Amino acid sequence: MKESELSGLIVEFFERLSAWEDDAVQGSGLTTAQNHMIEIVGHSGAIKMKDLAAKVGVTTGTLTVAVDRLEKKHLLQRVPHQTDRRSYLIQLTEAGHAVFHKHHALHLELTRTMLDKLTEHEAKDFKHILEKLMDTFHAHN
Repeated sequence: MKESELSGLIVEFFERLSAWEDDAVQGSGLTTAQNHMIEIVGHSGAIKMKDLAAKVGVTTGTLTVAVDRLEKKHLLQRVPHQTDRRSYLIQLTEAGHAVFHKHHALHLELTRTMLDKLTEHEAKDFKHILEKLMDTFHAHN
């Protein structure tokens, strides 16, 4: 397969996934990025700012602004770290948990739809390939 052919498929997949995400968050009052931050915290549990920034792929300065906005919406909260007095943990509020569960259900539905197109072996290979490719992005952060 030619690199340009694969590149075109990657771009098209990204655009379709982005359009699906935009539709999924429409009317929620949140951006796709805000929903994903809530989903990351929902999966991780209480998380340090620097660790959340790494998972989101932004600087802690950028993340601070985003967390401030979600705190104002009463979806995230900062709590003092019990063993490190210099840091705070970010966790979901009760309302944040509700948003997390709703958006996560949509992701599970999409995942099921995609997996229906794959054999069990292809699904395992796809997971392995995605995990391997994620390292590409860690190298650039």
